[in-house]
Order: sequence, then C-alpha cells, then structure tokens
Amino acid sequence: MKGILIFLVIFGILVFVHEFGHFIVAKKCGILVREFSIGMGPKLFQKMRAKTTYTIRWLPLGGYVRLAGPDDAAKIDPGTTVVLQLDDQNKVKRIDASGSQMPIEGIPVQVNSADLVDALTIQGYENGDEDQLKTYSVDHDATIIEQNGTELLIAPRDTQFQEASVGKKLATNFAGPFMNIVLGFVVFIIWSLAAPGAPITTVGSTIAHQPAQVAGIKANDEIIGINNKKISNFNQIAGELAKSKGKTVEVKVKRNNKVKNFSIKPKVNKIDGQKVYQLGFYGKPDNSLGAKISRGWNTSISTTGLIFNAVGNLFRHFSLNKLSGPVGIYSQTVQVSNMGFTYLLAFLAMISINLGIVNLIPIPGLDGGKLLLNLIQLIIRKPIPEDKEAIVDVIGFVILLLLIVAVTGNDIYRYFIK
Repeated sequence: MKGILIFLVIFGILVFVHEFGHFIVAKKCGILVREFSIGMGPKLFQKMRAKTTYTIRWLPLGGYVRLAGPDDAAKIDPGTTVVLQLDDQNKVKRIDASGSQMPIEGIPVQVNSADLVDALTIQGYENGDEDQLKTYSVDHDATIIEQNGTELLIAPRDTQFQEASVGKKLATNFAGPFMNIVLGFVVFIIWSLAAPGAPITTVGSTIAHQPAQVAGIKANDEIIGINNKKISNFNQIAGELAKSKGKTVEVKVKRNNKVKNFSIKPKVNKIDGQKVYQLGFYGKPDNSLGAKISRGWNTSISTTGLIFNAVGNLFRHFSLNKLSGPVGIYSQTVQVSNMGFTYLLAFLAMISINLGIVNLIPIPGLDGGKLLLNLIQLIIRKPIPEDKEAIVDVIGFVILLLLIVAVTGNDIYRYFIK
C-alpha cells in the first residue's frame, strides 16, 4: 500500500508540473485554458477564476489541461433544451446544458441551432413555444454548464489555440517538457541539500583493519597525491586506485601542514561483479551550502547528458527492455522507496528529466511531434491544414498506444513473472 501511495504521489507530481507548464504559458500567450484538472474521473470540486475552471477529480492519476480548440469548443445539439441566463444587455452570459445537473435561474429554450464559436448566437423556442423562433446573442465570455456539471467558458474562435501565432504555439507546446526538466533540476538540488555532503579528500575516519588504518593514515589527514598524481577531488582517488589494479600505491598526505608518504596495497572488493580497489576510509563530507548546490546542479547536468545518450542509443539499438511504462516505474518506485527519502528524491528528479526529454522526441502524439509541426508551419509560412494535422495525430496516437501496450506487457513479464 505504501508503494502504491508513493507511486501515485510521484506520478501526480510529474503530470501536474508538466500540465502546469502548458497551462501557465498558454495563459500568458492569451490562449484560453478552459479547464485545469488535478486528477481524473468524476469531479469532486470546481472553481472558476480568471476565465479558467479549476477542478479536483476523484482519481489521483495526474491531471490535464483543456486548451480551447476546434475539438474542445462548446457545442449544443439541435433539439437540446437549455436554460439561458441573460445579463443587463439581454446577452446570454450563462448556459445550462447539463439537463438540470446544476440548475440555474433563466429562460428554458429548445435549441434550433447554436454557434458558440463565430456568430455567438443561439436560436430556439422559448418555453417550448414553437410558433416563434427567437435569436439570442451570446456574450464573448459566457459560460456553459456541460452535462457532467462542469462549468466552462464557451471558447470563441479568437481564444482558440490554433488561432495563436506560431511562436505562441511553440512556447505552449515546449513548456510542458521544459517544466519537467526544470523540476528535475530543482529536486536534484533539494536532494543534494537533504543528503550528506559529498566527500572531500580529507579523511573523516578510517575503517578498522583496512589498508589505510594499517598503514597509519588518520582522521583529518588530507590526501594530496597518489603515485605522483595530484589529487584535488575525492573521485580522483577511486580513479587512481583503479589504475593500480591492486598493486601497491604511493599515497601522499598532508598532516598538520606536514607532508607524509605511505606505501599502501589497496584491498580488492567485488561490487556488482566489478572489481573495486579501496584503501578503507571515509572522506569528510562537505556540508557547505555552495558545495551542495553545486553538486545538485552538476548531477542534474550529468543526468541530462546520460538520458540524451540513452535516448540516442535507443534509436540505434531498439529494445523494449530499455523502456519502462507505469508498471515499470511503479516497480522501481517501490524498490527506491525502501532505500530512504533522499533516494526517492533523486529518483523523482531523474524520472522528471527523463519524461521531459522523451516528450521532446519529434514523434506524433508527443509534445515533440507538435513542436515539429509548429516548426514546419514556421518554415512554410502558412498553417498546416487541420485535416492533415489530424491524420498525423491519429497515426501518432495509434503508434504510441501500441508501444504502451508492448512496454506494459514487457514490464509485467520482467517485474512480476520472470
């Protein structure tokens, strides 16, 4: 149960931050965000503010953003009975099309036709009187209550995503993956601040009966050289010991401003099947704020590079075992959660950066695919026909769906059957 809850929290954070990126940039670009939802499924709570309806839903599985567009414009089918609420200028300011899911005071109208995108009019018969067809003018910022009881703005054409400039589309589509990458960097810095500082070349303590202690190295000794190679950071020590292949090394240390030399034969240990050569001491942690922030930043940079290399390698040598879906991420989350909070933070940061980079791959159905279409539009200097863009989206969706099914099946086999 603990593993499931942690997975839901991590998954929710990743999706929320991604969608928030799309949301905040779309708002800044003047694109109408009709709904920003936390969670999926039936609605638990809703609140409209600044032309966006914020909802909380029962299933804690991420969330979504509804940008105004042709596929998400308000529609009322002929024959539908709605309740219209008018303002002081007799313009429709509120439409209840919920079938009394959320009843409002107003005029009941049987709709003959409705255009809530361009003409902003509703034609119908008031109070069921079919002798007189009346036309109502709809306010640009009118709201409509959908059948599920969610109240949203109607989304006229000038507020829709496809009407925005190419630059604004690029910014909105790029914002989601970018926010995931930013989240990864922020969480890596938090991880670094929460975890013990990185070891430095000064000895914190020696391990009993290990080569360093036997040779006479003590706490507060500073390792300044190995085999005449100057040592300036802790990782260099491991590198020089690896070069030795277990042979005796000459270790130069500074103690009380005096230099001492020790001949030490490293101890050989096997870790994950690999030979590791060690002297047997712990480096003092550097707990300074600057060092911790620097470590978090550098870890973010190196992780980003590794993920880019992994993505490139995936295209060169494709294998389902190099991919993980929700099942694989859940299994990894359970394992990491048992290792401690700081490990969980590092895992969240890595997954977030990975999600951001993968979403930038120019495949239809991903944000990268949308960005590619935006760039093509920028090059050809005219909009891509909606029908052709829809075909590309459908093809991409089918490919992604097949890939998700294959990856999920492979994850189930790898983590629960094999």
